Amino acid sequence: MSLPATMRAIAISAPGGPEVLHMRDTPVPQPGPGEILIRITAAGVNRPDALQRAGAYNPPPGASPLPGLECAGHVAALGEGVAQWAVGDAVCALLPGGGYADYAVTHQDHALPVPAGLSMVQAAGLCETLFTVWINVFDRGRLRAGESFLVHGGSSGIGTTAIQLARLFGARVFATAGSGEKCEACLSLGAHRAINYRSEDFVQVIKDETEGRGVDLVLDMVGGDYINRNLKALALDGRLSMIAHLTGKTAEVNFSAVMARRITITGSTLRPRSIAYKAEVAEALRREVWPLIEAGRLTPLVDSTFPLENAAAAHERMESAAHIGKIILSVEL
Repeated sequence: MSLPATMRAIAISAPGGPEVLHMRDTPVPQPGPGEILIRITAAGVNRPDALQRAGAYNPPPGASPLPGLECAGHVAALGEGVAQWAVGDAVCALLPGGGYADYAVTHQDHALPVPAGLSMVQAAGLCETLFTVWINVFDRGRLRAGESFLVHGGSSGIGTTAIQLARLFGARVFATAGSGEKCEACLSLGAHRAINYRSEDFVQVIKDETEGRGVDLVLDMVGGDYINRNLKALALDGRLSMIAHLTGKTAEVNFSAVMARRITITGSTLRPRSIAYKAEVAEALRREVWPLIEAGRLTPLVDSTFPLENAAAAHERMESAAHIGKIILSVEL
């Protein structure tokens, strides 16, 4: 495949709001050993992209300074030693950065085949979300069939995916959301009870729904005063899995209660993890989740699609919190 010398890309001109995202021409990256170059068709928009744009989430050493942590497209070139992909293969991939562009590089083991039956737009929003949910709900969170699970932000990309997967793996699922429409979306995806956090106290609802027991796992990206409320909503031996702190990263916690109820508090970030670890997660997803997608039992929910040049508008949509599901950039010319 003949490759151009330069490509379109969305760069961050300075830390700030969506207005600092600007289109520019930049050299096409070259795949190193074990890497593939992807000609991007569509790219997912995620909260970490906005944090990077604001100057609060720097790329790890060696990663592209361009935003964008997931994409779908076709393999355009192979680095030395790549054996599992061929030029032209349709893939979706977890990226170390650089997804807001015509081309991006990633390790060959961080790409997965586009699931049968999905469009490129749908596939573009799979990897960052599924990697995050798998790690924090099923690996670190240890959710098992027959347990109960509460996910905050149930109408977000993470939330809509977590609801479906947890239900498919046999959990009883609760979700919080900020409107009646969003709560209905959570119910339609398999939540047993959707809680409108603007009009209901999720702690009390959980206690009522579980006869005072609480849930086994909470997945939280809110932080702040939710931290102590999450602990109150947990059952004996419950787990709290933190993946973000949108309203605050500190809280005063009574650890006597944590110890008495044997609560586990865990958290993680994905981007800095090793190539080998991400490859292990990709393999688990290929084995456990890809058959569910291809059978039509798990469907990524796409809220809206924006042209690459309108990345700022996509960020405005995400930060408005009005979306239900994933926001996608259409990259293909």
